[in-house]
Amino acid sequence: MQKYDGHLIHESYDDEGIIEIVEQKGVRSLHFGSQAKQSSMSLAEPDKLHLDYVRAMTSWLLFKENLDDEALLVGLGGGSLTKHLLQHFENCHLKVIEYRKDVVKIARSFFDLPLDPKLKIIVDDGGEYIKQRYETYREQYSLVFIDAFDHEGVAPSVRSEAFFDACKALLKKDGILIMNLWGGTSNPEFQQISLWLGRVFNWQTLFLPVPDRSNIIALAFNDYTPIYSIKDLREKALTLEQQYQIEFPTFLRNLKKHNASTFNQVINK
Repeated sequence: MQKYDGHLIHESYDDEGIIEIVEQKGVRSLHFGSQAKQSSMSLAEPDKLHLDYVRAMTSWLLFKENLDDEALLVGLGGGSLTKHLLQHFENCHLKVIEYRKDVVKIARSFFDLPLDPKLKIIVDDGGEYIKQRYETYREQYSLVFIDAFDHEGVAPSVRSEAFFDACKALLKKDGILIMNLWGGTSNPEFQQISLWLGRVFNWQTLFLPVPDRSNIIALAFNDYTPIYSIKDLREKALTLEQQYQIEFPTFLRNLKKHNASTFNQVINK
């Protein structure tokens, strides 16, 4: 019985299990032995963000003007978000922590991840790396992205309050943590992680559900003072949509809709 719709173009194994690449209707996707797509790339438009949840992870742009310093990413996958940041923010420097060495090779070989002097990739456990080094890199990063999954769900090493405490220490005063969560708001894992984020970040958190998907993107603001009114944000969302061809007005509407109790802690009325 065929496991996937589409053509399997690569299959390999490492200590963590299977790595598969499937092509279907001009889209190349990375799988870790299940139907869940870890990353996808349109062969016709390789620089565009194909997956809905990855586009939603760009919603930080509503709250910051630019990325002209450093960002840390935990979890590489096919490298879609990393490529996007390199392409659009010429002054940024990125550090990516990826647990699986073979995933880095796959991103280079099959998903057009470039060799770039602004990009440093470290093969390590992202959760342990951050917890062991947060004092060394205290207040170094404007953005921290967490997209760390195994074949079962969110990677165990990033599921603790101690991990989020360390992430907060890494962030600059106006920094933002952006995390991909899975399973919907009724999922116990989501509920636990959202509680930890709230406690660590003083409840300055927003959650962006991805329509018709089980992904929810968490935004956690470090010592943040609201600087935008909703009117300003609506105007900014339209400008960003034109600039990036990404649905920022929809992100803003859904953020307001799904964060009724916390939205005004982050946004000026």
